[in-house]
Amino acid sequence: MYAVKQPAIDALKSTAAVDRRVNGSGNYIRVGKARVPSSGTRVYRHGSVRAVISGGDKASVEAATPLQSKGVNGLSSSSSSSSVGGEIQVKAVVTIRKKMKEKIIEKIEDQWEFFVNGIGQGIRIQLISEQVDPVTNAGKSVQSAVRGWLPKPVPLEYANIVEYAADFKVPSDFGCPGAIMVSNLQGKEFYLLEIVIHGFDGGPIFFPANTWIHSRKDNPESRIIFKNQACLPAQTPPGLKDLRHEDLLSIRGNGKGTRKEHDRIYDYEIYNELGNPDKSEDLARPVLGGEERPYPRRCRTGRPPTKTDSLTESRIEKPHPVYVPRDETFEEIKQNAFSTGRLKALLHNLIPSLAVTLSSTDNPFECFSDIDDLYVDGVLMKWKEEEKKEGKKLFLGSMVKEVFSAGERWLKYEIPAVIKMDRFSWLRDNEFARQTLAGVNPVNIEILKEFPILSKLDPAVYGPPKSAITKELLEQEINGMSVDKAIEEKRLFILDHHDTYMPFIERMNALPGRKAYASRTVFFHTPTGIMRPIAIELSLPPTASSPQYKRVYTHGHHATTHWIWKLAKAHVCSNDAGIHQLVNHWLRTHACVEPYIIATHRQLSSMHPIFKLLHPHMRYTLEINALARQSLINGGGIIEASYNPGKYAMEISSAAYKEMWMFDMEALPADLLRRGMAVEDPSAPCGVKLVIEDYPYAADGLLVWSAIKEWVESYVGHYYSEPNSVTSDIELQQWWSEIKNKGHHDKRNEPWWPKLDTKEDLCGILTTIIWVASGQHAAINFGQYPFGGYIPNRPTIMRKLIPQEDGPDYEKFISNPQQTFLSSLATRLQATKIMAVQDTLSTHSPDEEYLGQVNPLESHWINDDEVMKLFNRFSDRLKEIDQTINLRNKDSHLKNRSGAGIPPYELLLTTSGPGVTGRGIPNSISI
Repeated sequence: MYAVKQPAIDALKSTAAVDRRVNGSGNYIRVGKARVPSSGTRVYRHGSVRAVISGGDKASVEAATPLQSKGVNGLSSSSSSSSVGGEIQVKAVVTIRKKMKEKIIEKIEDQWEFFVNGIGQGIRIQLISEQVDPVTNAGKSVQSAVRGWLPKPVPLEYANIVEYAADFKVPSDFGCPGAIMVSNLQGKEFYLLEIVIHGFDGGPIFFPANTWIHSRKDNPESRIIFKNQACLPAQTPPGLKDLRHEDLLSIRGNGKGTRKEHDRIYDYEIYNELGNPDKSEDLARPVLGGEERPYPRRCRTGRPPTKTDSLTESRIEKPHPVYVPRDETFEEIKQNAFSTGRLKALLHNLIPSLAVTLSSTDNPFECFSDIDDLYVDGVLMKWKEEEKKEGKKLFLGSMVKEVFSAGERWLKYEIPAVIKMDRFSWLRDNEFARQTLAGVNPVNIEILKEFPILSKLDPAVYGPPKSAITKELLEQEINGMSVDKAIEEKRLFILDHHDTYMPFIERMNALPGRKAYASRTVFFHTPTGIMRPIAIELSLPPTASSPQYKRVYTHGHHATTHWIWKLAKAHVCSNDAGIHQLVNHWLRTHACVEPYIIATHRQLSSMHPIFKLLHPHMRYTLEINALARQSLINGGGIIEASYNPGKYAMEISSAAYKEMWMFDMEALPADLLRRGMAVEDPSAPCGVKLVIEDYPYAADGLLVWSAIKEWVESYVGHYYSEPNSVTSDIELQQWWSEIKNKGHHDKRNEPWWPKLDTKEDLCGILTTIIWVASGQHAAINFGQYPFGGYIPNRPTIMRKLIPQEDGPDYEKFISNPQQTFLSSLATRLQATKIMAVQDTLSTHSPDEEYLGQVNPLESHWINDDEVMKLFNRFSDRLKEIDQTINLRNKDSHLKNRSGAGIPPYELLLTTSGPGVTGRGIPNSISI
């Protein structure tokens, strides 16, 4: 039995009311209705938690009190130091977030955990000074056990936040603590929010953690937590230099073995886990990463190879989790509120239930009213009763509604924004064109710079490179203006997916229920500011009997050509949807950002100012990517089932990475210049002027880009003020080298990689990374359901080629063109799957962290008033941008974002409520 001294028990019987502000600066940031102290400030209220605070054999008791913000428990203590006999009495407040419990046995475990911690047998912490101990030649240190006592009940919303405390006696010459070593003596991990040290001159010292602390039985090494003072490697206090290096070594690992759930090791691996040849030969997939199929690297898991193929890593199938470093996993509040719970509900319940419901009658839609019924009547689901609880997670706050009637369960979809105000807008050519500038994929449209249009593919394999679109045809469609004149006036634009798809078309069309062309679409920007499509070229690979198959379609002026034009536009949309999902969304944001995150953790200490800058933009990305590899982009996964390329989807993504991905072109201004959608203009913001002023994605995106750039430049300038400070930063140089040589290994020798010699170089690199993780991802992700939720507007699968006059299906087309059109689109089952996936991917979590905001639990992320001023200026600038965007959406001259039935362009408004809103820029790629 453990013995607790009677004075401590007696002290617990008394109540001390405390209402003390530890730091009198009075600075706050507002989060909702709560006031959260800014850096260096913490507020305490009347006590509801009591803690035993021990140093050595002596025990004393103070009332621990809940922090005003979010009800977090805080320990009252004076911020001034007290010295006794050459020693300073110091108190540490340790804030822990418990796991959310439901089972009785786990509640009992909680009580035992309180008891073990209360008597000092659960957590041990060691203060490390910034000064070196001349005897040990390491940082001075002092150790104590964390103690606490059973807390009184607190409001339910705060029930998972607990505080303990520790007392230290440190020598008066100890110096300022810069790190804390935390040892978890318990049998299971715990989540450490922060540690605050009271008693040193200058007020409390904050050690933000927000990390899982592993049990000593899993890993005997203590965790190192640094205080919230950013410093470059050369500025590291002497007592912390070794710890800074040791912490990075522990994160890198040794590249061997299978990763365990508690590990926090970051390393690289190729994409060799997409296939499952052990399960089926048809599920085998080629490895991505290497000379033949280059690709960015993912986070290494170390699982053994499959039995069938030694080059393929064995898979972990749902619902078992794929390894990501421990702190990269979704927090429980995130899981329960949205991401994992919702995504798992989608994968484990909705998709299988849809298959059961519709598989026996998986027919095409017979008329447009069948599609309308998905929003009016819904789908009657055949769910088992035990699936109800998990299934309901999917629908909370969603555009998908679950409606119960007479004991039946109906799946009902919300009307997508694209047809909400104008049901027939999708039929119009100008809406088809408008979405290339203001839709979910506004990043492929480019100016037509020269004529004729030529392919870059090998003509020996793919036939003559010259397009079948002629000058004569185009000039008929642009009211007699010459093509040369239209090009000179920058009025011709092209959506060119020919070279991306052509190498795969033959294999794609051999798949059951898939038919596709390589496509080119030419647009004309009229003098009145309207973009309209004027010609579509659809091509098939050459064969022995047909050395060239290139058909050009125009909108026509009679019924037959009008319906064929609709089918041609549908094929273009299907190709564009595939490029959007596989290249612009998955590859250019999710996959390409993952190596940046891995390198940041491996090479930049958490003390490094650039680590602190990038940290909010890395949240949850590795976890969502792991989930995607497990169930979305894997062989036989939802993306293969829902998009035209099928089993060749990720090979197309790899080919696009090989042919077109360049880091320097991921900067928004550079991308616009590359596509000819902007011209250089030193007098314009960001140094570019848009060719089409009414280009909502680009116009709003440049505002967000410039705000990020200004914030990054001010932040970098604050820390890199000395000449050569960038080149002399060892960690920074290794970080950039590793991104190029390991993270994007297959592109390591490309000449376009930016140098990292100056502050300007660094600012350009960081602005690009932050833009891609925030604004770029938001612009191409959160509009998926608003635009794609109505299948005819943006089909992801085409099941038939266009009927030809000499073909067997032409008479059926003439007699019932509507049926031909609808039967060419996804079936009912395919459509409902696609809609469910797009709805999930378009949804904001209730706890989303948006650009320019700080997580309340990380309000002490940095101890620098000047940096906080710069960040607040950034936040204010983003609010101004929101106002500008709202005004633009009301400007009747901007026809691509206002007008009768036109939805406003809101994808780059910075904040949003939960659910499918078509707006909001999260800090990171978290869905």
